[in-house]
Amino acid sequence: MNESFDVAIVGAGPAGISTACILAESGVKTIVLERGEYPGSKNMFGGVLYGHDLAQILPDYVQRGCPVERNIVESRIWYLSEDGGYQLGYRDRAFDDELKFNVFTVARAKFDRWFADQAAQKGALVICSTVVTDLLRDGSGKVIGVRTDRPEGDLRASVVLLSDGINSPLAAKTGFRPEPKPENVALAVKETIALPEEVIDERFNVGPGQGVTTEILGEVTLGMNGVAFLYTNKASLSVGIGANLADFAARRVKPYEMLERFKAHPMVAPLIKAGKPREYLAHWLPEGGYDAIPQLCGDGFLVAGDSAMLFNAPHREGSNLAMASGRLAAEAIMEALQRGDFSRRGLAGYSARLESSFVIQDLKKYRHFPGFLGRHHEIFTTLPGAAAAAAREMIRVDGVPKRRKQQSILRNLRRRLPLLDWIRLLWDGWRAFR
Repeated sequence: MNESFDVAIVGAGPAGISTACILAESGVKTIVLERGEYPGSKNMFGGVLYGHDLAQILPDYVQRGCPVERNIVESRIWYLSEDGGYQLGYRDRAFDDELKFNVFTVARAKFDRWFADQAAQKGALVICSTVVTDLLRDGSGKVIGVRTDRPEGDLRASVVLLSDGINSPLAAKTGFRPEPKPENVALAVKETIALPEEVIDERFNVGPGQGVTTEILGEVTLGMNGVAFLYTNKASLSVGIGANLADFAARRVKPYEMLERFKAHPMVAPLIKAGKPREYLAHWLPEGGYDAIPQLCGDGFLVAGDSAMLFNAPHREGSNLAMASGRLAAEAIMEALQRGDFSRRGLAGYSARLESSFVIQDLKKYRHFPGFLGRHHEIFTTLPGAAAAAAREMIRVDGVPKRRKQQSILRNLRRRLPLLDWIRLLWDGWRAFR
């Protein structure tokens, strides 16, 4: 493999392939190195993709045959106790007309292969089943290429883009990013459950090709800081749940057991009834927010996507941040190539672009969100049950005056969570979302 390239990209996920598409289209000699058997074979995410950011890379992605599962026309949020829960949803005709493909579901294995094919068609070289084991450096420490597990696998490049995920094998060895702290990482597990397309249409009250996303909080994470989700695909459902890695370690909860409990919840079980499990996957998610972002560029290298800890936890956005960071990395690399300056200063346009983009602006806005959830486990323990008891009491018709019911509910809420704790919760919540 002793070749030289303008750019070597580690990882064929959304960030790396976004960079490869733009560079290759501009005639930049680009290689993508993927450790999986094919792009997507080592990757997992919930299944949601965002049309705006994909269109910045491939404006004609629909015409190119992007493997869309369902176009999302309705978004739901659930807050669940052990036996019930609240639900809030929004559906709009615009998401099936002028805003079509604002959000849609995909199967990662299908999408990543398709996306990598688009980069290859533009001229990028995509090499799979290849592990990058180290970075090559010159005498000053500048990155000048990568070392792979192939025979004679040293490969030189003017710039290296690191986009091989949060659990990057390179992270600890090369020091380009500190090993993520457990409190800054979530472990998510997901099961794909096959159901006939018409059954999904009926259960979620949608038409052919239309879909629904459901984001879920509450007692389903067994008191841990985490979320669950339920997404519609063409002929399957993506059912997943995750929690903070530090919480998993402290409580010794088994992820697959938590997933089975979630699937048995009375609001979930009817939607997946008679479905056939197709696959089971697990994945780490970067949830440390703005303060967990590592050094984004250095002499000869850039970091993008999950490797750069770019994940918007409140909105569950990750793939769009990956694609946006990949696009901005490509723009900065092309500037560096024109100047022939691949130092940290020469690549600093990447950091500047990210700072002025929605990526960093949103992460700064929600800078306090990870700490808010970490400090307030009552969101996952005390409050779901209290909220459920309040709804149950108000809905039950038993001859008790409503004023007395309201007084009983207030006494119960104060008993479960003292007034001072309520004030702290509301104050911290305001700071986390303002």
